[in-house]
Amino acid sequence: MRINARLDDARVEKLKQLKSLTRLGVSEIVKRAIDLLHRQQAGRPREKLDALLSSDFVGCVEGPEDLASRYKQYLTRDLENKHGAG
Repeated sequence: MRINARLDDARVEKLKQLKSLTRLGVSEIVKRAIDLLHRQQAGRPREKLDALLSSDFVGCVEGPEDLASRYKQYLTRDLENKHGAG
């Protein structure tokens, strides 16, 4: 895949510095940057889920067992009870 990217002046300077420091071409620098960002982000969804499940947040509320699938009906009912039928 070919990439055409617009960089601001600050990133152009950073890219020039990376080329000088690493003696790599732009394509290799971009590939390594993608790999690095992917490694950093790939594990995050699982980490967030694990944090949520280990917190006291999950299971802290009582309500109907079918709330997830029927929340619109419950909300409509409760709003009608509070404000009268529309």
